Amino acid sequence: MSTQERIGQTALADANSPPEYRLDVHPMPQLEIPTRYMKVLYNGAAHPYASLSRLDAGANCQRFAFALLEHFGYEMAPMRSSELWADRKYTRRVSRMRLCDILMFNREERAWGAHLAVYVGNGRAIHLSKTVGLPAIWELGEFARYPRYTVLLGIKRPILRVSLSG
Repeated sequence: MSTQERIGQTALADANSPPEYRLDVHPMPQLEIPTRYMKVLYNGAAHPYASLSRLDAGANCQRFAFALLEHFGYEMAPMRSSELWADRKYTRRVSRMRLCDILMFNREERAWGAHLAVYVGNGRAIHLSKTVGLPAIWELGEFARYPRYTVLLGIKRPILRVSLSG
């Protein structure tokens, strides 16, 4: 089964979700991830609301994804997965993946406790998980091999760019 078919099968079928998720069909460059982000250790206690200012103490998947998006110029507020799913200020739901989109995975169709990954292009996403311990870039189909990530709950696109003016 192709990644695109798998993604289509796992989509939610409610009024707020698109009926099918798709990869962008045009070839695109892959995001270049700076080395410092590839060395971040998993730390479940380093969640978005933890009083930490840097990634030196590690991160969970949310904190890692938001820090990476901030590196690429997006403004993200600290929030847990269920808050991200409901968010409309910093993100919007989309059905076609593009660079820097947030992919939300879970073992079931619910936002609470969903795992976050950032789409880097060419059918791949980067994420930080307890299972691996360090950031990993996986083909999208790889997520389906783990029960914890079998359902692609949805795709959230960051919409606020960091303002460079004072």
